[in-house]
Amino acid sequence: MKQLSLKLLLLAVALSAAGFSCRTKTADSRAQTQSSSQPSPTQQQQPEATTTSRGSSLKTAPEVSTSHYEIVNTYRHDPAAFTQGIIYHEGALLESTGQYGESSLRRVELKSGRVLQKKAVAPQYFAEGIALFQGKIYQLTWTTRKGFIYDAKSFEVAGEFAFDGEGWGLTNDGESLILSDGTNQIRFLDPATFKTKRTISVSDGGRPLRNLNELEYVKGEIYANIWHTDRIVRIDPQTGQILGWIDLAGLLPTAERNDEEAVLNGIAYDEAGDRLFVTGKLWPKLFEIRLKK
Repeated sequence: MKQLSLKLLLLAVALSAAGFSCRTKTADSRAQTQSSSQPSPTQQQQPEATTTSRGSSLKTAPEVSTSHYEIVNTYRHDPAAFTQGIIYHEGALLESTGQYGESSLRRVELKSGRVLQKKAVAPQYFAEGIALFQGKIYQLTWTTRKGFIYDAKSFEVAGEFAFDGEGWGLTNDGESLILSDGTNQIRFLDPATFKTKRTISVSDGGRPLRNLNELEYVKGEIYANIWHTDRIVRIDPQTGQILGWIDLAGLLPTAERNDEEAVLNGIAYDEAGDRLFVTGKLWPKLFEIRLKK
């Protein structure tokens, strides 16, 4: 009897433990289910991507187009001119040339390439890009952090200005002088104080697009030569976003380039005639081109 009672007691204890164990597993399982059904804080902060019927995201990066060219006219260009910047002005070209001891500011007859006017730069300076703004020509120098201001008609020096870093390309948007320095940064300078008003950064596929060189402001965009390439990049002046590329491969054949530095480096725009001109350092030709997508 005692043995039977003891067996019954052991059986009751076993059944009670089994029932408790089952409840515990069921509760744990429900808790896990509820936990997995609720998004984590990280998940809650990430909006769901909108997808097409094929499952691909609708939020894709805008396609950047590449324009090619056709030659409209070909003009002579001084093959000894180490071109750093050109501007179309009143039927002629204003041109800045570089190299120590050879730097100059020039006025060039478009059709013949003949130098009509020339102002030598002191030999300790390596001249770079130029901009025409309110009747004055602004010319950068490379590493001396100094620029020169000239009267646009007489080429007489009207002043100097200082800026930080290197000087490569220069243009203007009617309000600011726009400067490149060989990096992926483009600075907007106050023409009165030459202080930096703002800066934009240019990236290509998430990587800094360096070696931005000669600049030209064209139809609300910044055109920039990429040093040692045959490409021009079109840049949004507000954001630095790349709007497109201009591929000028083959414009001047390799056989006509007599120096490794004979690279594309000159953009000028005739706003009234909607004409685009390009040339390069030590190039014997200047081209009027029309863009084709």
